[in-house]
Amino acid sequence: MTPRKLNVLVYTGAGSTVESVKHAIYSLRRLLSPNYAVIPIAENALLNEPWAPTCALLVFPGGADLGYCRALNGQGNSIIAQYVRRGGSYLGFCAGGYYGSKRCEFEVGNKAMEVIGSRELAFFPGTCRGGAFKGFQYQSEKGARAIRVNVVKDAFRGAGLVPEVFTSYYNGGGVFVDSIDGNNDVEVLASYATDIDVDGGRDKAALVYCKVGQGAAILTGPHPEFAAANLSPQHSVEGYDQLIATLQADDDARTSFLKACLAKLGLEVSQETSGVPSLSRIHLSSISGSDVDDLLHTWEDIISKEDNEEYIRAENDTFHLQKPETIWSVTGLKEALTPDDSPDQKSSSLSGDGAGIIDYSTIVKHIVTHQDSWPEAKATPYFNHHAFYSSLQEYRRTEPEAEEWGDFFMYGEVVTSTNTLLEKNYKLLSKLPSGFTLAATTQVAGRGRGNNVWVSPAGSLIMSTVINHPAHLAPSRPIVFIQYLAAIAIVEAVKSYDKGYEEVPVKLKWPNDIYALDPRQGSSSSSSPSYVKIGGILSNCSYSSGSYQIVLGIGINATNRRPTTSLDALLPPHLAPFRIEKLLAGIIVRLEALYKAFADRGFTRDMEGAYYAHWLHGRQIVNLEAQGGVRARIVGITRDWGMLKVEELGSGDRPTGKMWALQSDENSFDFFRGLVKRKI
Repeated sequence: MTPRKLNVLVYTGAGSTVESVKHAIYSLRRLLSPNYAVIPIAENALLNEPWAPTCALLVFPGGADLGYCRALNGQGNSIIAQYVRRGGSYLGFCAGGYYGSKRCEFEVGNKAMEVIGSRELAFFPGTCRGGAFKGFQYQSEKGARAIRVNVVKDAFRGAGLVPEVFTSYYNGGGVFVDSIDGNNDVEVLASYATDIDVDGGRDKAALVYCKVGQGAAILTGPHPEFAAANLSPQHSVEGYDQLIATLQADDDARTSFLKACLAKLGLEVSQETSGVPSLSRIHLSSISGSDVDDLLHTWEDIISKEDNEEYIRAENDTFHLQKPETIWSVTGLKEALTPDDSPDQKSSSLSGDGAGIIDYSTIVKHIVTHQDSWPEAKATPYFNHHAFYSSLQEYRRTEPEAEEWGDFFMYGEVVTSTNTLLEKNYKLLSKLPSGFTLAATTQVAGRGRGNNVWVSPAGSLIMSTVINHPAHLAPSRPIVFIQYLAAIAIVEAVKSYDKGYEEVPVKLKWPNDIYALDPRQGSSSSSSPSYVKIGGILSNCSYSSGSYQIVLGIGINATNRRPTTSLDALLPPHLAPFRIEKLLAGIIVRLEALYKAFADRGFTRDMEGAYYAHWLHGRQIVNLEAQGGVRARIVGITRDWGMLKVEELGSGDRPTGKMWALQSDENSFDFFRGLVKRKI
């Protein structure tokens, strides 16, 4: 089965700089959302994770290419080169351009900064020579420039509107020389419009496109991914304000050119430039309105009063507590239009025009406490609280053990990350009861395993639930099983959503992903079934006062069809689309029933059977790379600590009698290639 290429991976390991990574992720998300998930990848993940099958584009940002060489020479570069030659795409900005060339010549003759040498990737078969302009200094903006770049429009035939010239940020990049004339595998995409300070040959090539096997690479000297909106004033650098103004004035041309480059690499570029939406208010309610008062009473020692307003100043975020009547008052509306605090404003940051990178930790999060009634439709137009609480009560009639979870509920239309808002703010988390759930329509900094971060589009089911797991239960009821319970709860909630949904083709992938039969294939296909990821589970744990506090995050593509498929796409025409409110309630109720049974009786045979009934790996044969490529068959998970259990196979795939137990937090399972790798 072949996975869909939906990830754009931006390298964040040794050699990269924070600013260059931020600019790359910001611009790529604006141009590629919601068709792709633009996420960071560190060197360990690049070396050890099975990232290539789902990667549409690998991006190396600005920084220092010697750092890239130290981290990735040998094995890493072999993996990257193989990915590109087999049809992948590579985009190297500045240092990533030097790194992707056959030879690097940087500041030749300047003994303090000189770098000369061959490079292993060699996507461009010539030399990248720099700096194209004098004055570059590491960790400084003193050598930065706004430069004019001439576009070779013939290289973008069929790409739509492409500017003849645009202005780009530049700081230390090179010019591509040699191996251009007469080489059908290399195209010059743009050239420096002015004289440069090194020999750039006839073309003065600022950007080149290189065919590499079945794939391709674009390498740049300047930084077309740098947006003026994300550049901060540099009072110690003369003329920097003018640099920012010059870039801003020509930003549309820069954006159009970058779109054309991405399209040339085969990516589906958004017709409209997507911005990152502004954070919304978060609404706190309960199934019984009076219970909110009781909950707030337990928060008294973490609430501070300042100018007659109430705040919770937690470890990562500051929360402002508001009453519903104040948000629609003249004062509340005036506050909502204040740009430096920006609760609920739908201004430039929603459209993306002029909006730059946002430090969300500095923005106050507003929690509206609904003590008397559920939030009105005008306050939460994308989430119906009445439908949610009614579904919660309906599902509880079939689950006698489910009585409390979901009673306290917070919802925000746009939040940073439901997991981060709870798990990173321990002062608040320590006051929350089991079953307290935070949900959102859109996340702008959603979290996955490792360092994965992405923008979750509207139509996703996004939730995080708090589980207080008593410490005395942990030895016999290991926390690792809770992610398995969550996986069961998700699949069973989908299949029990209503009559006729029993055959929705969703499955579990060990240890914590939800997959679905690719709707492009269809259930009647005679070929091997092909599955695509539609959801995941993230569990974070802390300890307090005799309990482990688990923040269990769940994300599912429910009604959105990008960047991957969704539950709605799996439904036959006669079934109604999923409602987020009802499905969310079903997951919470099923999860509560499973957890309480687990706390009472452990991971039972029935739970184990339910897990196996839905998982993808029944008797699948894999190769254990950490054990020298040993061939083995998956036989299940261990019932003591929830590890993946496999039996070694000998000649003729007959069992040798040797068994292996692999931990979910230390191993990476590539379902599509049948490999289990040891994580580093």
